[in-house]
Amino acid sequence: MRTSREEKKKTHERIVEAASKRIREEGLDGPAVAEIMQAAGLTHGGFYKHFESRDDLIAEATQSALAAADGHLHQLTDDAEDPLAAFVDWYLSAEHRDQPAAGCALPPLGDDVRRGDDRVRSAYREQVERYVEHVERFLGNGEGARQGAILAVSTLVGAVLLSRAVDDEAFSDEILSAVHEGITKLP
Repeated sequence: MRTSREEKKKTHERIVEAASKRIREEGLDGPAVAEIMQAAGLTHGGFYKHFESRDDLIAEATQSALAAADGHLHQLTDDAEDPLAAFVDWYLSAEHRDQPAAGCALPPLGDDVRRGDDRVRSAYREQVERYVEHVERFLGNGEGARQGAILAVSTLVGAVLLSRAVDDEAFSDEILSAVHEGITKLP
Protein backbone atom coordinates (compact mmCIF):
# COMPACT_ATOMS: atom_id res chain seq x y z
CA MET A 1 0.00 0.00 0.00
CA ARG A 2 2.81 2.42 0.82
CA THR A 3 4.39 2.00 -2.61
CA SER A 4 1.03 2.74 -4.20
CA ARG A 5 0.73 6.03 -2.27
CA GLU A 6 4.27 6.99 -3.16
CA GLU A 7 3.66 6.19 -6.81
CA LYS A 8 0.43 8.19 -6.75
CA LYS A 9 2.26 11.13 -5.20
CA LYS A 10 5.01 10.98 -7.85
CA THR A 11 2.42 10.76 -10.61
CA HIS A 12 0.53 13.70 -9.12
CA GLU A 13 3.74 15.74 -9.04
CA ARG A 14 4.50 14.77 -12.64
CA ILE A 15 1.06 16.02 -13.73
CA VAL A 16 1.50 19.29 -11.83
CA GLU A 17 4.96 19.81 -13.34
CA ALA A 18 3.66 19.17 -16.86
CA ALA A 19 0.77 21.58 -16.29
CA SER A 20 3.12 24.15 -14.78
CA LYS A 21 5.31 24.13 -17.89
CA ARG A 22 2.31 24.23 -20.23
CA ILE A 23 0.63 27.19 -18.52
CA ARG A 24 3.88 29.18 -18.65
CA GLU A 25 3.99 28.51 -22.39
CA GLU A 26 0.29 28.79 -23.26
CA GLY A 27 -1.40 30.64 -20.38
CA LEU A 28 -4.05 29.37 -17.98
CA ASP A 29 -6.68 28.71 -20.63
CA GLY A 30 -4.30 27.09 -23.12
CA PRO A 31 -3.63 23.48 -22.25
CA ALA A 32 -6.49 21.00 -22.10
CA VAL A 33 -6.48 18.20 -19.54
CA ALA A 34 -5.76 15.61 -22.24
CA GLU A 35 -2.73 17.61 -23.43
CA ILE A 36 -1.40 17.98 -19.91
CA MET A 37 -1.84 14.30 -19.18
CA GLN A 38 -0.12 13.40 -22.45
CA ALA A 39 2.77 15.74 -21.60
CA ALA A 40 3.05 13.90 -18.26
CA GLY A 41 3.14 10.58 -20.13
CA LEU A 42 -0.29 9.52 -18.89
CA THR A 43 -3.75 8.93 -20.27
CA HIS A 44 -6.64 11.32 -19.80
CA GLY A 45 -8.58 8.69 -17.87
CA GLY A 46 -6.33 8.89 -14.82
CA PHE A 47 -6.83 12.61 -14.29
CA TYR A 48 -9.69 12.37 -11.80
CA LYS A 49 -7.70 10.06 -9.55
CA HIS A 50 -5.57 13.11 -8.79
CA PHE A 51 -7.78 16.19 -9.18
CA GLU A 52 -11.41 17.14 -8.68
CA SER A 53 -11.35 19.46 -11.68
CA ARG A 54 -9.16 21.21 -14.22
CA ASP A 55 -9.39 24.35 -12.05
CA ASP A 56 -7.83 22.43 -9.16
CA LEU A 57 -4.94 21.33 -11.37
CA ILE A 58 -4.44 24.83 -12.76
CA ALA A 59 -4.41 26.34 -9.26
CA GLU A 60 -1.84 23.82 -8.07
CA ALA A 61 0.26 24.19 -11.23
CA THR A 62 0.23 27.98 -10.86
CA GLN A 63 1.36 27.70 -7.25
CA SER A 64 4.09 25.29 -8.30
CA ALA A 65 5.31 27.51 -11.13
CA LEU A 66 5.46 30.54 -8.87
CA ALA A 67 7.20 28.66 -6.06
CA ALA A 68 9.83 27.39 -8.49
CA ALA A 69 10.70 30.96 -9.45
CA ASP A 70 11.03 31.94 -5.80
CA GLY A 71 13.34 29.00 -5.17
CA HIS A 72 15.42 30.00 -8.16
CA LEU A 73 15.68 33.55 -6.82
CA HIS A 74 17.19 32.22 -3.58
CA GLN A 75 19.69 30.07 -5.48
CA LEU A 76 20.82 33.12 -7.43
CA THR A 77 20.95 35.67 -4.65
CA ASP A 78 21.54 34.10 -1.24
CA ASP A 79 25.33 34.00 -1.59
CA ALA A 80 25.73 36.69 -4.25
CA GLU A 81 27.97 39.65 -3.64
CA ASP A 82 25.35 41.87 -5.31
CA PRO A 83 21.98 40.08 -5.01
CA LEU A 84 20.08 42.66 -7.07
CA ALA A 85 22.54 42.35 -9.96
CA ALA A 86 22.44 38.54 -9.78
CA PHE A 87 18.64 38.54 -9.90
CA VAL A 88 18.44 41.13 -12.68
CA ASP A 89 21.15 39.37 -14.72
CA TRP A 90 19.10 36.15 -14.74
CA TYR A 91 15.67 37.74 -15.04
CA LEU A 92 16.62 39.84 -18.05
CA SER A 93 18.70 37.18 -19.75
CA ALA A 94 17.99 35.89 -23.24
CA GLU A 95 17.83 32.40 -21.73
CA HIS A 96 14.98 33.41 -19.40
CA ARG A 97 13.21 35.19 -22.23
CA ASP A 98 13.55 32.23 -24.59
CA GLN A 99 12.49 29.50 -22.15
CA PRO A 100 9.17 30.55 -20.63
CA ALA A 101 8.33 26.99 -19.53
CA ALA A 102 11.34 27.03 -17.22
CA GLY A 103 11.18 30.67 -16.17
CA CYS A 104 9.25 32.95 -13.89
CA ALA A 105 5.49 32.55 -14.24
CA LEU A 106 4.68 36.21 -13.60
CA PRO A 107 5.13 37.47 -17.20
CA PRO A 108 3.22 34.76 -19.06
CA LEU A 109 0.38 34.50 -16.56
CA GLY A 110 -0.18 38.17 -15.77
CA ASP A 111 -3.19 38.80 -17.96
CA ASP A 112 -4.67 35.34 -17.43
CA VAL A 113 -4.57 35.56 -13.66
CA ARG A 114 -7.27 38.18 -13.49
CA ARG A 115 -9.64 35.59 -14.97
CA GLY A 116 -8.42 32.82 -12.67
CA ASP A 117 -10.04 31.68 -9.48
CA ASP A 118 -9.17 33.03 -6.04
CA ARG A 119 -6.42 30.44 -5.52
CA VAL A 120 -4.65 31.51 -8.70
CA ARG A 121 -4.99 35.24 -8.00
CA SER A 122 -3.83 34.78 -4.42
CA ALA A 123 -0.78 32.72 -5.44
CA TYR A 124 0.14 35.34 -8.04
CA ARG A 125 -0.22 38.23 -5.59
CA GLU A 126 1.86 36.39 -3.00
CA GLN A 127 4.67 35.87 -5.52
CA VAL A 128 4.64 39.53 -6.53
CA GLU A 129 4.81 40.45 -2.83
CA ARG A 130 7.72 38.04 -2.26
CA TYR A 131 9.65 39.52 -5.17
CA VAL A 132 8.97 43.05 -3.90
CA GLU A 133 10.20 42.05 -0.41
CA HIS A 134 13.35 40.47 -1.83
CA VAL A 135 14.17 43.42 -4.07
CA GLU A 136 13.41 45.84 -1.23
CA ARG A 137 15.95 43.96 0.89
CA PHE A 138 18.44 44.06 -2.01
CA LEU A 139 17.99 47.83 -2.16
CA GLY A 140 18.74 48.18 1.54
CA ASN A 141 15.32 48.85 3.11
CA GLY A 142 16.09 52.57 3.17
CA GLU A 143 13.72 55.39 2.38
CA GLY A 144 11.99 54.75 -0.91
CA ALA A 145 13.18 51.13 -1.06
CA ARG A 146 9.65 49.72 -1.21
CA GLN A 147 8.65 52.09 -3.98
CA GLY A 148 11.89 51.27 -5.82
CA ALA A 149 11.25 47.54 -5.35
CA ILE A 150 7.72 47.80 -6.74
CA LEU A 151 9.05 49.81 -9.67
CA ALA A 152 11.83 47.27 -10.27
CA VAL A 153 9.60 44.19 -10.11
CA SER A 154 6.98 45.78 -12.34
CA THR A 155 9.64 46.82 -14.83
CA LEU A 156 11.36 43.42 -14.84
CA VAL A 157 8.13 41.54 -15.43
CA GLY A 158 7.03 44.03 -18.10
CA ALA A 159 10.40 43.86 -19.85
CA VAL A 160 10.29 40.07 -20.10
CA LEU A 161 6.70 40.16 -21.31
CA LEU A 162 7.52 42.73 -24.00
CA SER A 163 10.77 41.06 -25.02
CA ARG A 164 8.89 37.80 -25.59
CA ALA A 165 6.08 39.50 -27.49
CA VAL A 166 7.98 41.57 -30.06
CA ASP A 167 8.81 39.91 -33.37
CA ASP A 168 12.29 41.38 -33.70
CA GLU A 169 15.08 39.70 -31.74
CA ALA A 170 17.34 42.76 -31.89
CA PHE A 171 14.58 44.94 -30.43
CA SER A 172 13.83 42.26 -27.84
CA ASP A 173 17.49 42.26 -26.81
CA GLU A 174 17.43 46.06 -26.68
CA ILE A 175 14.46 46.00 -24.30
CA LEU A 176 16.25 43.60 -21.96
CA SER A 177 19.48 45.58 -22.12
CA ALA A 178 17.86 48.97 -21.50
CA VAL A 179 15.88 47.71 -18.52
CA HIS A 180 18.93 45.89 -17.15
CA GLU A 181 20.91 49.11 -17.24
CA GLY A 182 18.12 51.09 -15.59
CA ILE A 183 17.35 48.60 -12.81
CA THR A 184 20.98 48.03 -11.82
CA LYS A 185 21.37 51.79 -11.33
CA LEU A 186 18.69 51.89 -8.64
CA PRO A 187 20.05 53.18 -5.31
